[in-house]
Amino acid sequence: MCKVIVFAGTTEGYEICRYLSENSIPVLACVATDYGKKSLTEGKYLDIRSGRLTEEEMGRLFQEKSPELVIDATHPYAAQVTENIRNACRDTEKSYVRVLRAESGHQEAVYVNSTEEAAEFLRHTEGNVLLTTGSKELPVFTSVPDYRERFFARVLSLPSVIEECRALGFEGRHLIAVQGPFSREFNEAMLRQYQCRYLVTKDSGKAGGFQEKIQAALACGAVPVIIGRPLKEEGMSLTECKHMLAEKFGMTVRQKVTLLGIGMGSRDTLTIEGARAAEQAELIIGAKRIADAVRLPGQDVFYEYRGGEIVNYIRNHPEYTRIVVALSGDVGFYSGARGLLKLLGPETEMICGISSVVYFMAKIGLSWDDAEIVSAHGRECGLVSLIRTNKKVFSILGTKDKVAELAGKLTDYGMGDVLLYVGENLSYADERIFVKPAKELRDYQGDALSVLCAYNEKAADPPVTHGLPDEAFIRGKAPMTKTEVRTVSLGKLQLTEDAVCYDVGAGTGSVSVEMALRAFRGSVYAVEKKEEAALLLEENKRKFAADNLTVIRGTAPDALRELPAPTHAFIGGSSGNLREIIALLLEKNSRVRIVINCITLETVSEALEIIRRLEEKESGVSWDTEIVQLAVSRAKKAGPYHMMMGENPIYIITIQARDREDGAQTKAKNTERPQEGETS
Repeated sequence: MCKVIVFAGTTEGYEICRYLSENSIPVLACVATDYGKKSLTEGKYLDIRSGRLTEEEMGRLFQEKSPELVIDATHPYAAQVTENIRNACRDTEKSYVRVLRAESGHQEAVYVNSTEEAAEFLRHTEGNVLLTTGSKELPVFTSVPDYRERFFARVLSLPSVIEECRALGFEGRHLIAVQGPFSREFNEAMLRQYQCRYLVTKDSGKAGGFQEKIQAALACGAVPVIIGRPLKEEGMSLTECKHMLAEKFGMTVRQKVTLLGIGMGSRDTLTIEGARAAEQAELIIGAKRIADAVRLPGQDVFYEYRGGEIVNYIRNHPEYTRIVVALSGDVGFYSGARGLLKLLGPETEMICGISSVVYFMAKIGLSWDDAEIVSAHGRECGLVSLIRTNKKVFSILGTKDKVAELAGKLTDYGMGDVLLYVGENLSYADERIFVKPAKELRDYQGDALSVLCAYNEKAADPPVTHGLPDEAFIRGKAPMTKTEVRTVSLGKLQLTEDAVCYDVGAGTGSVSVEMALRAFRGSVYAVEKKEEAALLLEENKRKFAADNLTVIRGTAPDALRELPAPTHAFIGGSSGNLREIIALLLEKNSRVRIVINCITLETVSEALEIIRRLEEKESGVSWDTEIVQLAVSRAKKAGPYHMMMGENPIYIITIQARDREDGAQTKAKNTERPQEGETS
């Protein structure tokens, strides 16, 4: 007993048989020749029967095996066989499915309706002809007067076939006995070897090597003569058939998914392993530009880059067992592969590609092993800070005006002489690579698909991020948090490099600047109500190239309402609004870490009262609170002596809520950053 009988003998038929047997559906494969039998391997769920069957024999077979379904996957030109299968299914009341190859077309070809028309067309031409239609069609071509000198026949390497060809006058170098499939390169070599001006073929679809023949003919300047199909049949594609089978039998299909890094985008930068995976795939998935770079003619494609949509499509299309998800560059370099791997599972195959950093740095003749490597594509990465302190910084960009924006900032911060190597449309025909000083690129409009390497010969050592001397800052009449207090306060904040920080009552900006230097991949918002102090803030921002520092003019808490949720906040001055400021900070992020500097005992008392009320209100939350009094004395020279002069004592209060269960600090609400290659 079998559930399905497949009339194979074609690539589509073999694929259906394998698909069913590999998924435990009993199938009987009927093939006409022993060669067809060798193309399949019998097993527990696959039986093979070879030999040609008459219509009556087909009917008896259907009665004996009682299949649920009969699939006709015979060759497009086997019209009589198809008619026999259809009639036998009708007489025995068996379900019949016809699997068709997709027709192909080409504008530079000559189309004829039959072999006779092809021979008639060639009768009026000059030049050699490569016949690839098979031995059965050769008698028709003998009607062309000079066929023995002009025509070269490619046939199967079977003794009986060779003998038939010789009898027709095809022999010696005019008879090519060889077994396919044939690559484009092999076809090209044959056309050039015999100096053929025409190639005769049937439109046998992708599986019949049709596209490889057409590509070879056009590459060699030969005209394809295509014999149209004898029947206009109705049926379904191989893919549609496999989908139908999966649904009909409730199959749980094992799908092999490969995440493939395709390099820059040109097929020339695809690795050999990657090209092999793409060629063997039944389905290519990816953004249109990327998928089209590796997709072969006739290959199924799904244009999509969102991880969730990709996974849903794969799960809803069990007819595809070999799937390639194409990703730009390398799967391990700012790629969407990380997110996809989480969704698809660890059994997913990963194939590396050539990353943009490897390709571009080689093009400009610089090593990349000592470069700072980041991506500014849809994310903040602190490019200005990195360029200020690193000789080489490579970055993926992502917008047309990104080069000009960066060049403008570098120039404003006194780094206009930094060399910017720019690469656009890497590996494509319109690839462009050039280098200019930043000051010459302030108005440059480039391509969004670009990368950059900044070369800063005068790169400075990374600045001290806690405890810069007071003299390092531009001073005015605005208040400034002194070095010692600043050092302890920032230490209590426990900043991370990607923190989102508020400095409330920023004054001259000494705390803001040190925050920005420490959180160079994050953002700092310095809030100041006095214009004189705000101007000093802007000057200090420029002096330290603190590009991730934003000056906000206004009074807290109102000036804070539209800002992103903070992970850390320093309150150096509250203008009497301490309670409201803390309430707003906790509303934006209940786990924000807050450090408050207090000078007066009244402010200390108010802060403690706020903490007490928070602890009473939030019963499921524990509060880490700490109060430190810092008294600093500095030596002052008095003649030959030094006298210690005391500064005003400062109270440094730290507040942070933690879950009672594990005490772990959590990130700010709505401030989770996307993983590499993902979009927020």
